[in-house]
Amino acid sequence: VQLQASGGGLVQPGGSLRLSCAASGSIFGMSVMGWYRQAPGKERELVARITTLSTTNYADSVKGRFTISRDNAKSTLYLQMNTLVPADTAVYYCNAWRPGLTNYWGKGTQVTVSS
Repeated sequence: VQLQASGGGLVQPGGSLRLSCAASGSIFGMSVMGWYRQAPGKERELVARITTLSTTNYADSVKGRFTISRDNAKSTLYLQMNTLVPADTAVYYCNAWRPGLTNYWGKGTQVTVSS
């Protein structure tokens, strides 16, 4: 399984970005999908997660600003990020997890929020 994240970049505070994560292989529809991020000098943290039934949960810091979604037909995960702030600056990673079975990580995409 390969996970390819894209859509990162430089954006001004208050701006928006949409991240995508394309998954190869056949497990996408069976996996809990998540977005994590890691800022310099900090541990990787969960940003948002979406189950196979599309139940979602978010870190408190992004609630109301970020929206996670999935398209099982396209094996693609999305993260719509609005009202970005400098504290959102990090490398963002997508994750595919089947509890007790598999746990895959993609290479990250850099998001920088700066004026």
